Amino acid sequence: MPSSAALRPHPDRLLPADPGLREVARHLYDAVRTLPILSPHGHVPAQLLLDDEPFPDPAGLFVTPDHYVTRLLHATGIALSDLGVARGPLPEPESRAVWRRLCENWSVFRGTPVRYWLESELADIFGVTERPSAKAADAIYDQIADRLARPEYRPRALFRRFGIEVLATTDDPADDLAAHRALAALPDWDARVTPTFRPDRYLEAGRPGWRAAVDRLGEAAGVETGDYPGFVRALEERRRYFVRHGAFSADHGHEDAVTEPMSEADAARVFDLASRGEATDAEATAFRRHMVLEMARMSCDDGLVMTVHPGAHRNHHTASAEAYGPDTGSDIPQTTEYTRSLRPLLERYGTHPNLHLVLFTLDEQVWSRELAPMAGFYPSVYVGAPWWFLDAPDAITRFRAAVTETAGFSRTSGFIDDTRAFCSIPARHDMSRRLDAAFLARLVGEHRLDEDEALETAVALVDENPRRAFRL
Repeated sequence: MPSSAALRPHPDRLLPADPGLREVARHLYDAVRTLPILSPHGHVPAQLLLDDEPFPDPAGLFVTPDHYVTRLLHATGIALSDLGVARGPLPEPESRAVWRRLCENWSVFRGTPVRYWLESELADIFGVTERPSAKAADAIYDQIADRLARPEYRPRALFRRFGIEVLATTDDPADDLAAHRALAALPDWDARVTPTFRPDRYLEAGRPGWRAAVDRLGEAAGVETGDYPGFVRALEERRRYFVRHGAFSADHGHEDAVTEPMSEADAARVFDLASRGEATDAEATAFRRHMVLEMARMSCDDGLVMTVHPGAHRNHHTASAEAYGPDTGSDIPQTTEYTRSLRPLLERYGTHPNLHLVLFTLDEQVWSRELAPMAGFYPSVYVGAPWWFLDAPDAITRFRAAVTETAGFSRTSGFIDDTRAFCSIPARHDMSRRLDAAFLARLVGEHRLDEDEALETAVALVDENPRRAFRL
């Protein structure tokens, strides 16, 4: 038996415990284990790959930028400031202290997907063989720091080692995409790193800074945005700009999924009020719901896949958001309704041949009740893979069971990693491949699917589905 302090991820992890099913799952997993990674929704910046600078240190790679890690440590009683959040590069003694806090509190991650990802990263990428602990913290830190200083551990080298074929970033519509252009122009670079059009801030007319953001959008588009028609033209122009630079999707992450049209006159009226800072909260919300409908219209025109992931109460703890900024762990899921909310959009565009609508949720009860039935009828709709709080082994298994009987496998998006933590990308995709192999093996064992069909499906979930849903 290995030492209790050893870090040795089991080769059959996440596969069925039943020996017969495990053998089938191994066969299915082996067929997809080394297939290229398609990552159509993520948050790793193109600038990271363009600069290709060594990662700063273990804490700066694994802890401070990853809200999955910092939020649970914060819940344990460690201040975000003591984890280096929003402080930029840390001096070596402070970085080492942050790393020790992770290792000393390793037990709080038991049973979480974060534990699974970190173990896979440490063992498979950095060759760590000892389980993190207070005693082992410094030795593991030194081992990872030594590897990070080597050329083969720079971002572009790891990108190739991970087998990534397509990586989508998340980008502001006013971004000039210079990093994407420069990366694509490198003579030794042939992977696709594509921008994603994320217009949320421009649709939320009640938020502070909205008018200034609209002005920047107009400047980038070369369009006067003093009135509502100009605002719409600016969004259309920037979408076309993104398409010309390789974008294949537009991403929308508002608090709810409601779409409701306004008349042209009403939209113009609220736009003018918001420009003067006089729109009510209700008017600003109505404007955003109307503009999401406009985004669907634009997707029918320009072909950008429309991904929708509502349902997060952003910055639930105001003091943390003010001190450390957004995306630092205090976003909380909430109940979300889709059937009535999306009907205006689907009534207009649900059968349009040029619309692909990928629907994600943080409310897993709607998988079987709402999303799967939508994807089982509307040719435009795909059910997005579990993400964020639901990208965990048991939740992913529940997703397959909830969705498959109504929408099958073909109406799902394929896995998306939705991560800022670059080194977690292969671990996340590997987890999904293992879980799908396990689910398919169960169907084979219950004689609900022949093994050759299960094999075809396993490959499709990794390759064909994301290519189809996201038009890769």
